[in-house]
Amino acid sequence: MIKSLSIIFPMYNETKRLFRTFDDIEKFQKRNLIKNLEYIFVDDGSSDDSIKKVLNFFKNKKNIKYKIVKIQINSGKGNALKKGILAAKKDWILTLDTDISVSLLQLQKWIKKKSIDNNSVYFGSRNVKNSVIEFKFHRKILGIFFSILLRILFQIDIKDTQCGFKLYKKKVAKHLFNNIKDTGFVHDVEVVLLSRKFNYGIKELPVTWIHRNESKLNLYVDSFKMFYKLFIIKKNLFSFYK
Repeated sequence: MIKSLSIIFPMYNETKRLFRTFDDIEKFQKRNLIKNLEYIFVDDGSSDDSIKKVLNFFKNKKNIKYKIVKIQINSGKGNALKKGILAAKKDWILTLDTDISVSLLQLQKWIKKKSIDNNSVYFGSRNVKNSVIEFKFHRKILGIFFSILLRILFQIDIKDTQCGFKLYKKKVAKHLFNNIKDTGFVHDVEVVLLSRKFNYGIKELPVTWIHRNESKLNLYVDSFKMFYKLFIIKKNLFSFYK
């Protein structure tokens, strides 16, 4: 049973999307099964008023614990999550995207269905049975190609490495993220490789996932970067993960 939880949101120029985050937090608080919580917002070099919006939201919510971790220069999602995880204090850590493509309430469903046991890492997966997804077709095709490439390069049979909704025991998360090298989107693949190296089990669980049009991911530029970094890992760093 999860008795305490740190919830981590990576944040980069999120002014237009934070309303979803705040709405989801309020819904989660009302239905919450976990009383010992902290919300951690990691600001990854934002140039807008994201931090101000977070401060305003929590200003009159004295019963909710939160903290802001500030990174001065934008460094990537992987590094933002690493900073947030290292700052986390609770026994379990949940990471998710600030656009709430997967709601915090998904965790409640996992708990109620007794999906959380002694396994070390839980991946929200858009490609397992009972997941409900709202996909753009081209992103679906790209995701399939990415999964095939992971199987070829690294013998990874995880159906969905890239969904941001992931749950860890604190000591496991800190161990993994202390060892990741990629600061961007490929850090998810590193989590899988490092989990294999350190013998942490991974369990994929269903999610309800909604595509957000204002995603920070540039489908073509970032996809090229991700594929390039995969080959770099294969060529130069793969021995590190064995």
